[in-house]
Amino acid sequence: MSGIFQFKQFSVDQSGCAMKINTDGVLLGAIAAEDNPGRILDVGTGTGVIALMLAQRFVNAEIDAVEIDISAAETAAKNFKSSAFSERLHIFPNGIETFFDEHPDYKYDLIISNPPFYINSLESPKAKKTLAKHTDADFFEGLIKNIAEHLSLKGLCWLILPVQTATLIKDLAMQNDLYPQKTIVIRSFENSEPHRAIVCFGFKDVLPQTANFTIYEAEGIYSDEYKTLLQPYFLNF
Repeated sequence: MSGIFQFKQFSVDQSGCAMKINTDGVLLGAIAAEDNPGRILDVGTGTGVIALMLAQRFVNAEIDAVEIDISAAETAAKNFKSSAFSERLHIFPNGIETFFDEHPDYKYDLIISNPPFYINSLESPKAKKTLAKHTDADFFEGLIKNIAEHLSLKGLCWLILPVQTATLIKDLAMQNDLYPQKTIVIRSFENSEPHRAIVCFGFKDVLPQTANFTIYEAEGIYSDEYKTLLQPYFLNF
């Protein structure tokens, strides 16, 4: 996907971002939930697509979006400004550590992130994509620590991760008194191995729920659950 991507209630210009709109982002934007959140934080907003989806869903929410890549932050700012939700969307061209150093008292009812995927992985060929997709364990330690410090008492955090990374993050989260509330295991096809997990964390130590989600019914044919989930956003559903 490149250029301008048109949704039902907003459009996203992704030409200035190394990481384009993808299935991971739109799944997280459509699935992440909280009861009437007043304040939302999107960590690593990229094009701003997840923040825009949440602005569409939660009509009373104020949404802060942080993005360390300056070019991507500028793109997200343009996408926010051109949307009907512009007054509720705020872009911060920072990493999460700098953002919270500058705003130490900020608390959020909902924190979401489609973070860098690969811990201690080889570098991508392109530097910007390396920044967007690769990281090390220190990044996740900092991310979870900041989430734990700035999530409201009854708030929820939603992350989308590769399955193996999700297991490691659950352990790290519990060290910070964040407990898995729900895990959604994502497969391309019903009989394929899971490749992503959307994990919800909160401060309640509960028995976590697990659900499965399948993207395709057959090659090139989206599943009914995928179409139902994205129907409020995608023009072709």
